[in-house]
Amino acid sequence: MGIIIRDRSTVSSTVTELDRVVIRFAGDSGDGMQLTGDRFTQGAAVFGNDLSTLPNFPAEIRAPQGTIPGVSSFQLHFANYDILTPGDRPDVLVAMNPAALKANLGDLPKGATIIVDTHDFTKRALDKVGYAADPLADGSLADFAVHPLDLTGMTVEAVKDFGLSRKDAARSKNMFALGLVSWLYGRDVAGTEQYLGAKFAGKPTIRDANIAALRAGWNFGETTETFAVSYVVKPAPVPAGRYRNITGNTALAYGLVAAGQLSGLPVLMGAYPITPASDILHELSKHKAFDVSTLQLEDEIAAIGAAVGASFGGALGVTATSGPGIALKSEAMGLAVMTELPLVIVDVQRGGPSTGLPTKTEQSDLLQAMYGRNGEAPMPVVAAQSPTDCFAAAVEAARIAVTYRTPVMLLSDGYLANGSEPWAIPDVADLPAIDPAFATAPNHASGRAGADGELDEFWPYLRDEDTLARPWAVPGTAGLEHRIGGLEKAGTLEEGHGNISYDPANHDAMVRIRDEKVRRIADSLPPLEVDDPSGEAKVLVIGWGSTYGPIGAACRRVRAAGLPIAQVHLRHINPFPHDLGELLRRYDRVVCPEMNLGQLSRLLRAEYLVDVRSITTVRGLPFGAEALSQDLLTHVTATLEPSA
Repeated sequence: MGIIIRDRSTVSSTVTELDRVVIRFAGDSGDGMQLTGDRFTQGAAVFGNDLSTLPNFPAEIRAPQGTIPGVSSFQLHFANYDILTPGDRPDVLVAMNPAALKANLGDLPKGATIIVDTHDFTKRALDKVGYAADPLADGSLADFAVHPLDLTGMTVEAVKDFGLSRKDAARSKNMFALGLVSWLYGRDVAGTEQYLGAKFAGKPTIRDANIAALRAGWNFGETTETFAVSYVVKPAPVPAGRYRNITGNTALAYGLVAAGQLSGLPVLMGAYPITPASDILHELSKHKAFDVSTLQLEDEIAAIGAAVGASFGGALGVTATSGPGIALKSEAMGLAVMTELPLVIVDVQRGGPSTGLPTKTEQSDLLQAMYGRNGEAPMPVVAAQSPTDCFAAAVEAARIAVTYRTPVMLLSDGYLANGSEPWAIPDVADLPAIDPAFATAPNHASGRAGADGELDEFWPYLRDEDTLARPWAVPGTAGLEHRIGGLEKAGTLEEGHGNISYDPANHDAMVRIRDEKVRRIADSLPPLEVDDPSGEAKVLVIGWGSTYGPIGAACRRVRAAGLPIAQVHLRHINPFPHDLGELLRRYDRVVCPEMNLGQLSRLLRAEYLVDVRSITTVRGLPFGAEALSQDLLTHVTATLEPSA
């Protein structure tokens, strides 16, 4: 599996080179597993590995200590080559208590390494999670390489000189574990020391205790005979550029900031805190220097109302939420459709219905995004495919919203929001231009032109011939006085004056114009990119959103088995790209994996009359590449078998 490359310690520990590793840190929600995983991730990113992460935490703010529902985990996949997923099964599990061990044991392959804190393996703790006997002593873990260590006890001993209570001292055990695993995989801890110094600058005792625990963990790995082998995963070859590690929510927030700069528009985010979208609001609140304003409103309806108002006033209005919030915002979304104002609505999807699974991922809001409003209220739908792609998806959503004067639904999900990967910071010159093209003068010869021949009447629904977008006039601009609102207006190509109209023919025309305006967005979309290396595939796998990584990894496995398979991924779901129908009909079989019960499959069948086969999961977790590849192999094999 690896090759020995050099000696590294005074206790004859050798270093083995690996091409990839999947590590999972697991413990109580108060044990700092998310911080531990994040700091190890930062170290891997600085080292130059490609990586992908999957944080997983309970919905409760503080679940009962030592229980399986209270287990929080952070999984990291890092490698010396391009990877697409956070990994299916961990090679290493760091378990801080019996609950963490039991909750995650079923995910481990035989031979996996388990580093377990023995401190809490008491009868009471074991009984709490249903262990009849101590798994560290009864032989049930014989298939694994188990390292039982009193991490808590060693941490308390390492920080005893700082005068902390035993409870406070034990809180640094996650740093001890991080130091140990950092040594095991050759990761420098200097960056974490700097982080701790900044985070606890006002609490020097806590700062110094955490740094001491971190160093003690490293030194324990260096001097103990427990680990005869340590490991290294070399950097991944990547194109030259400037990189940083980034989560999906942060990337999406940066995309909105960039869209404001590209368009010259101030950005206003109106939002109500909701998991897993809140971090977008938090991040945007840091960027006032880029003319970004954030409002935390009293509810979801007020949040989108503020965003619509901002767009009416000449800003880029933005709101972010998850599925339950989208339900509450639906009436105001209809208002934005009717008034034809630019608006970006971010839906960071989670498991539903109702409150559902607040901290788990799903793709179950697609049909809601397409149709979840009263009346014929078409909206463009854009979906991000990876944490870093959230940046480009946000810029694209803003481009469409501003250019076509329409609200746009931008779909992310919990996996993308909290997951992270290396991001190549783009060159500003490579980003698309976004021109708000504000109206500056009256636009209709009303018969009342002045003596100088200038037009003197502004029609707010006199449309662009190509995009069908109506003019956007900033309130207060002299000569551009107008009214818009939720009642139907006279706004056909012949009558754009915007007066309220209950005329049946006008309403029919306006409904069709708003629908056609969305359809014309497809004229600006690039051709689809199909991944079909052999050019001989008979099966096409189509996906959208965060299934991009699992589908790509699964297709790699199918090709490694010697079978051809093609993949295409949709950024734009409404409207579909012009060339999608022809592409679907090119293959003998089309397969669509989704984290729902087949919503995109339904849309594709209805639009193109193609028999799209669904592969679905609604477990609150992403697809596993191994299991998905087996499903895809079944479809590929079926297309290769001669018909009866």
